[in-house]
Amino acid sequence: MQNHFPLWKNLLILLVFVVGIIYSLPNLYGDDPSVQVSSTQTIKISQTQANAIEADIKATGLALKAFEFNDGRVLARFTNTDDQLKAADMLRDKMGSNYTVALNLAPTTPAWLRAVGADAMYLGLDLRGGVHFLLEVDMNAAAKQAEERYVDDLRLSLRGAKVRYQSVAKDNGYIKVTLKAPEDKPALLAVLDKDFRSLEITEPEAQEQVWLKVSAKEELEIKKFAVAQNMTTLRNRVNELGVAEPVIQQQGENRIVVQLPGVQDTTRAKEILGTTATLEYRLVDVEHDVQQAVDGHVPVGSRLYYERNGNPILLDRRIIVTGDQIVDASSGVDQDARPSVNISLNGVGAAKMAKTTQVSVGKPMAVVFIEYKVETKIVNGQKVRHKEKVEKVINVATIQGVFSKRFQTTGLDSPEEARNLSLLLRAGALAAPVDIVEERTVGPSLGQDNIDKGMLSFVVGFALVVLFMVIYYRLCGLFANLALAFNVLIIVAILSMLQATLTLPGIAGIILTVGMSVDANVLIFERIKEELRNGNTPQASIYIGFEKAFATILDSNITTLLVAVMLFAFGTGSVKGFAVTLIIGLLSSMFTAITGTRMIMNWVYGNRRVDKLSI
Repeated sequence: MQNHFPLWKNLLILLVFVVGIIYSLPNLYGDDPSVQVSSTQTIKISQTQANAIEADIKATGLALKAFEFNDGRVLARFTNTDDQLKAADMLRDKMGSNYTVALNLAPTTPAWLRAVGADAMYLGLDLRGGVHFLLEVDMNAAAKQAEERYVDDLRLSLRGAKVRYQSVAKDNGYIKVTLKAPEDKPALLAVLDKDFRSLEITEPEAQEQVWLKVSAKEELEIKKFAVAQNMTTLRNRVNELGVAEPVIQQQGENRIVVQLPGVQDTTRAKEILGTTATLEYRLVDVEHDVQQAVDGHVPVGSRLYYERNGNPILLDRRIIVTGDQIVDASSGVDQDARPSVNISLNGVGAAKMAKTTQVSVGKPMAVVFIEYKVETKIVNGQKVRHKEKVEKVINVATIQGVFSKRFQTTGLDSPEEARNLSLLLRAGALAAPVDIVEERTVGPSLGQDNIDKGMLSFVVGFALVVLFMVIYYRLCGLFANLALAFNVLIIVAILSMLQATLTLPGIAGIILTVGMSVDANVLIFERIKEELRNGNTPQASIYIGFEKAFATILDSNITTLLVAVMLFAFGTGSVKGFAVTLIIGLLSSMFTAITGTRMIMNWVYGNRRVDKLSI
């Protein structure tokens, strides 16, 4: 019985081998510590400016490996991180606030590989270095914000239904509604039954009052939403930072883990992740006296704020639009060359803004900037984190005409503040304040040490498997080793094509696959040896060995594959990384151990008379 593959099957295996080599090659090239310079203005960096930047770097005597200028951006490559940091500090001082100077790790993959989409796989925090943050979501603030929204919505609904009331205010965990007369209570209850069924209703002895409270179930949903919304927002902000394959996941009920591989500018990352900034647009109350409000007599429908210069100002309690209705924001300058933020609203926000400006032309409108700041103070010898909500009016302007979806906000102190605000608004507002409770930094040197140890483990494990297979199965063992190398090649190529993140557990998954993938060849070879002992010819033994062992190999791999899928489905972080490499390794080992090994044996033993197998 002859053993041979049709031509198409041989060509398919060779094609997989070639593709595997091409997409694995980028991982042999490293990254260069680099500094990227780009303009924050609409005008990009010119060739003349790029030449000046290059001259400034060379004048410092730093070892500049390469200098690239493309599409208005400058990328300076260095041989080490010390020169990179020195160059970045020098350029920040020299370029000013109109340019962004960012630390980067630029790949050294050749252009011909990048042209076919071949890129190196990403390295995780434990291999590449970076920063690990543990953020805590302020659940109480989320609940209070929900109560404030209910208060504002309730006032609007009562006015729309023409229900007479004296006040709607929060008090000791309750929203207390005081009516003008007891006979208005049925109309109030009708509004509550229609639009506010999630609120629990309590009727005190006073006939003209109704007390409302957010139900426990609703409060739990609000807190869950706050964590989920914050994770989405943080992910958007991280994308703005340009971090490849970050890890953002929930830990417990109110904490979020953020891992940023490759990030070196941790101060910038903390500013972006930990800042809770948003805007509110309100009309200015011009009907009441501001000084009386300062003296403690604030009108019912107004709130007292302060401008940046310290002057008090009265604003309407009703919010026109908020930060969560902003879909896009970009920094720029206004007609007077002052820093500004160009804002685009979603459909709901645009409708509210249009409705307000239609009836308010000629009236002043204020922009309130809201930010939560966290300070660490020493109290009685212990560190105490103090959180403060800062609200300030950054701009007051007269509404000159009707506008809705797109408009401009001015009154910012600097272009840097405009850029940061536009980034935060573009990424979305946090549903609740977050506090950085833990920060850990993994240096690039420690990451390289992990890579070296992982590679040493792989090489030793691979060498032991190769040695065992050659000693025990002789020439056929060599065939299995070639298939094993083919398997590792496919794993690396697939991880690179998927742009997956490789971590230490991922390396462990590859090493485990190396040990497991030869199991299929062991089963096949033992079946071949059994057939030879039963008196079958070598050709028949090869055929039967591969055909009859297939079912056993499939069963054993499917059970392991199911466990790996469960690890990926229910695991988090590093467990997922282990599961991904294990799944890919199992699938590729099925291909290489059965098809790859058989192709080699067909080339050596097929289509000719064989009297003895080296097995």
